[in-house]
Amino acid sequence: MGMTERTNPDGEPMGAEAIEEIEVRGHIIDSLLLPKILDRILQMGGTFEIRECRIGEKRTDPSHARIVVRADSPEALEEILADLVEHGATPVHSKDARVVPADIAGAFPENFYCTTNQRTQVRLGGRWIDVENQEMDCGLAVDAEAGRAWCLPMLQVKPGTPIVVGHAGVRVVPVERPRESSLFGFMGSNVSSEKPKAVSLRSVAESIRATRAEGKKVLLVGGPAIVHTGSSPHVARLIRDGWIQTLFAGNALAVHDVEEALHGTSLGVSLSHGRAVEHGHEHHLRAINTIRRQGGIAAAVDAGILTSGIMYEAVKQKLDVVLAGSIRDDGPLPEVVTDAVVAQDLMRSAIRDVGFALLIATALHSIATGNLLPAWVRVVCVDINPATVTKLSDRGTFQTVGIVTDVEPFLRSLAAELAAEAAPVLDSET
Repeated sequence: MGMTERTNPDGEPMGAEAIEEIEVRGHIIDSLLLPKILDRILQMGGTFEIRECRIGEKRTDPSHARIVVRADSPEALEEILADLVEHGATPVHSKDARVVPADIAGAFPENFYCTTNQRTQVRLGGRWIDVENQEMDCGLAVDAEAGRAWCLPMLQVKPGTPIVVGHAGVRVVPVERPRESSLFGFMGSNVSSEKPKAVSLRSVAESIRATRAEGKKVLLVGGPAIVHTGSSPHVARLIRDGWIQTLFAGNALAVHDVEEALHGTSLGVSLSHGRAVEHGHEHHLRAINTIRRQGGIAAAVDAGILTSGIMYEAVKQKLDVVLAGSIRDDGPLPEVVTDAVVAQDLMRSAIRDVGFALLIATALHSIATGNLLPAWVRVVCVDINPATVTKLSDRGTFQTVGIVTDVEPFLRSLAAELAAEAAPVLDSET
């Protein structure tokens, strides 16, 4: 960062001006990164001068631009540069990241670097290091000797942990807009209930197939509406056929799925006749009691008491399951994690190999999962309420594709679409 003296047209001094030269590389034109960066400079009160701009001749060729950024003070320039880092801009004369040891447990040093969900690198010892476990709303911890950097949640900070402060020595590699024409690209427009459902469905099925072919896992995040709408058999089929490897839910989905398996009802309503049954309001609590008396869902499956449903298939197929509880849970079931911080950490561990996330009819669990996922994991959110998808995007999970529809016909059609072929079995799963 430099300072220059300014004069007006009459030659009179106007005070110092802060200057920094930045560069941005990649597909900055068709991904609209360059105009976004220039617009942010002006919005934040700065000015710019494009010193160099080389545009790739082919669609696959990267482009490069060098831009001089000016602001009225070093503080204003620092604020602009911190914002531009998140859009992929880096100072031309890069410095190593500034690292400060944490002084107290459970909190970062002042002016810590706050992470995004996009690919990030940290400069240590003159080398750019890829950040591990990318996650939004964390700090950056480093081990300079080992040449490592990783996202660290605030609660996991220990005194003495080296934490990156400021934006110097940090660069973000933004997710670029896909240049190929695809069904998934078509779906990535604004949330709407008027998109062709068949096209959207095929795109989801193609993404699930591609994810499994890449050796990645498919994550399902589900709410109790899956059971209430009679969709449990469709989800059970997807699990049984090998298309889902990880399941996030709350106590409610598991309870009502077990209630259906044991009593044929959900919230006391018969799923075959669509009407409330006598004493049906007791069924969910009796289902919980049955499972608790056995010691858990897996024990009930082993005992031959639980013989169908989502949770049954999850046990039989050895899914990685995290059931995160809430204050309103009845029981809860023994497998439900009632400590929200512990549940967060379990979910963090479970998403490491996930390449595609399907979020179905659950606002809170969907938003929580979105906050943990890196930006390169494809996300589809299916809900009858468009506000759920909008909230997910507003909170930073910008890669979310929304499908506004009832979950039962969607899941029924998806299971049928994928049933035409067998899911690939990976070496790590045999």
